[in-house]
Amino acid sequence: MSSANPPGRLFCFGLGFSARVLAMRLAEAGWRIAATARSEPSLAALAAAGIEAWPFPLLDPAAALADATHLLTSVPPDAAGDPVLADHGDAIAAAKKLTWIGYLSTTGVYGDRGGAWVDETTPLRPTGDRQRWRVAAEMAWLRLWQDHGLPVHRFRLAGIYGPGRSALDAVRAGTARRIDKPGQVFSRIHVDDIASVLLASIARPNPGAAYNVCDDDPAPGHEVIAHACRLLGVAPPPLIPFEAAALSPMAASFYADNKKVRNDRIKRELGVVLRHPDYRSGLAGQIAAEAAVATRADAGLT
Repeated sequence: MSSANPPGRLFCFGLGFSARVLAMRLAEAGWRIAATARSEPSLAALAAAGIEAWPFPLLDPAAALADATHLLTSVPPDAAGDPVLADHGDAIAAAKKLTWIGYLSTTGVYGDRGGAWVDETTPLRPTGDRQRWRVAAEMAWLRLWQDHGLPVHRFRLAGIYGPGRSALDAVRAGTARRIDKPGQVFSRIHVDDIASVLLASIARPNPGAAYNVCDDDPAPGHEVIAHACRLLGVAPPPLIPFEAAALSPMAASFYADNKKVRNDRIKRELGVVLRHPDYRSGLAGQIAAEAAVATRADAGLT
């Protein structure tokens, strides 16, 4: 963070894969981090990591949010709506010190575009229930800006990957499958680049804005798995036609939408330079980081 953005207090509703990377980077810059969890073991793990741990739903939301300068929510909606807003919308609206709010959404809000490009000006046309819930949640958060002037920003994330959650990990675990649906592509984003986008937005707030958070290279999933296999020096699994893959309804739903997502706005407005502009860079970076860790371990430096 720049000197124009002194350390603040980030309150996270949920501290998942993406939020945790942002929290770690802010903590290194001297920020205070608070987060919610639903179970006692998760609360204990947060506290052990030096994070203020609050049970969700909050028992005293006014106290929890009293000196929060920034708020990030990654809690997904359901058929009943956004659980954070349902339980704590009034308390958030009353929080006086908030200078930035980030809502982590999904590029699924655009629906199926038959492989065409979309950007933030593309009308939202969700195709499934989970995507429709996301659109409704986005609009509900946006109303906090419209009705209360709160600095809400929406981030539409593509398929997230990173250490422990990548094609490399799937190949190593023996769970990787190469599904072939001709013409199908997916957009992706490395978790480190998500944090970079959020940090850039914190430095340059633009309340009401929506940002696509994805890399430069939409690609078929089977190509990513094949590349991971090449990096690991193993034979790729066979290519399976989509119709013969016997996917679960949840897995099959990811193939219902086909689009390419533009990321020009994060570059133009936020000045973001992606560390991993495509999956090849992201997977190569993970291999290099793993090798560095192994080298330090061999040298007794861990």
